[in-house]
Amino acid sequence: MPSKSNQQSREIVKVIPLGGLGEIGKNTMVLSCGDDIMLVDAGLGFPNEDMPGVDLVLPDLTYLIENQRQVHGLAITHGHEDHIGGIPYLLKHVTVKNIYGPALALGILESKLREFGLENVTTLHKVKPRQRVQIGCFNVEFVRCTHSIADSFSLVIRTPIGNIIHTGDFKFDFTPVDGELFDIAALTRAAEEGVLLLMSDSTNTEKPGFTPSERTVWKKLSEVFANAPGRIIVTTFASNMHRIKQVLQAAIQYDRQVIVLGRSMLNIADLARELGYMKYPDGLLVDVDEVKNLPDDKIVILTTGSQGEPLSALNRIANDGHKHIKVKPGDTVIFSATPIPGNERSVANTINALSIRGANVIYGKDAGVHVSGHACQEEQKLMINICKPKFFVPIHGEYRMLVKHADLANQCGVPSENTFVMANGDVLALTKNSVTQKERVPAGIVLIDSSRAWEIDETILAERREIVKDGAITITITAGANMSKLLSFDCTLKGIILANKAKGEDAAGKQISKVLENQVKQLLPKFKKLALDKKTTCQAYMHDAIKDFLKQEYEIQPLIQVILHEISDVNKKILPSSKTEEGSTGGGLGKEETQCSAD
Repeated sequence: MPSKSNQQSREIVKVIPLGGLGEIGKNTMVLSCGDDIMLVDAGLGFPNEDMPGVDLVLPDLTYLIENQRQVHGLAITHGHEDHIGGIPYLLKHVTVKNIYGPALALGILESKLREFGLENVTTLHKVKPRQRVQIGCFNVEFVRCTHSIADSFSLVIRTPIGNIIHTGDFKFDFTPVDGELFDIAALTRAAEEGVLLLMSDSTNTEKPGFTPSERTVWKKLSEVFANAPGRIIVTTFASNMHRIKQVLQAAIQYDRQVIVLGRSMLNIADLARELGYMKYPDGLLVDVDEVKNLPDDKIVILTTGSQGEPLSALNRIANDGHKHIKVKPGDTVIFSATPIPGNERSVANTINALSIRGANVIYGKDAGVHVSGHACQEEQKLMINICKPKFFVPIHGEYRMLVKHADLANQCGVPSENTFVMANGDVLALTKNSVTQKERVPAGIVLIDSSRAWEIDETILAERREIVKDGAITITITAGANMSKLLSFDCTLKGIILANKAKGEDAAGKQISKVLENQVKQLLPKFKKLALDKKTTCQAYMHDAIKDFLKQEYEIQPLIQVILHEISDVNKKILPSSKTEEGSTGGGLGKEETQCSAD
């Protein structure tokens, strides 16, 4: 039996978002009650232009790592990457014995876990609509909702103090492609019991009206297929099962065969067929090698790359880098997706490249080839009015979206003092009758470079930003014993531009090298005067002094690397080195030096 203190602590439920608030992506929500913790989703985000070399962005898991003995399970709402993509990384740090979710999402996740060698670290439990599972003291009911991926759920979470509804990603689609309607009756039943807190998707909260049904895309797709003179290339999210299903139906209707490019899209299409979410005849899909054997008007190419990803199949096609497929006049390319915020420039670049090569590119919100999977304002109001919550927290959106959604809740009768616009790491403590905000928990980000060191330190990212912005300078200094005199100086510049100071790269290199050499000569005598411990601080002192000088004199802030050597016997000969890097100037180092410190 729970102890008396634990029973008292179960009179409070804490809501702790670790990701998904104030941003698009990495949706990760923590619910804590007494000694029990459950998670709703564990997603990833994608880097913006200010994150060079970063592949993925994950939430800081410090809170879960420190409290992992209390973690009883994870409930998944659906199979999109921003909701399940972070699970393999979570499981590498946190023990989660049970994961509950829809069959399609778990099928996608199972493949990910195999790839990471984590297939045996947790148990996956497939759930059906209206099924209830127990996660610690939380009783979780999975309620069918409509979204852009099949098998999506909202959650009714019954807690010791009342019902919490987490909508997941949703819209109210009354003519869904798969025939699976939103289970409004289950929501209504929970509302009749009473809803203490509603946490609702805010992605489209700035858009008035209703989101069109997925079925409306069919009319435009059919029209394009009927009139396209040559090959049709369609790009969409690999997980957008409903869209892929309609593309395959159009291919069947217009007697075209389909080539699928992109491992993720092919894997999900196979999984959806295996689970019965999609049906198509054998022989519809053909290998990419067949493209040369088929007439252009008999080909559909279904590919990833709707977000302009540099390594995607579509991007390689657009830039003439694909082994089998070259764009040519007569091709029709359909962008059946909307750019994720931050990806607009990449998508535009891909569209430009396709257009230059003669393709007819169909894209944009007015083209009719894409509809959102998220609720607009009137649907969000409908959700609030069905649930009639006492308290309201907008989730899944940038900060301005959360503020707008809170305002919609006020319009629907939720008092402003009962609506809470939270940030990642905020802690909201609920009782049956009140809400208080507690001390925050860690909620930063973890950056992933999947091809190299995996997790990227913030210091490395800051250095990359400096290089991108103002280039890099490497300075190699050889000094006499106790830094008595400068024996050798070498300066290498990469990507340095001195506006209005020198013309041409060579001139800039010579100018800055000479200036810095003089600076070094002035700085060396200060080491002895300041009694600096050269093994730990002389190099840092030199680095900071040069950095300040460059910022003041030239208004640049490049990445600076200082390599400082000391030679105890100044009579030994210093051998000049030949230039080994473009832009390198000055003398070299002898074999007798010892390194004072390393950068």
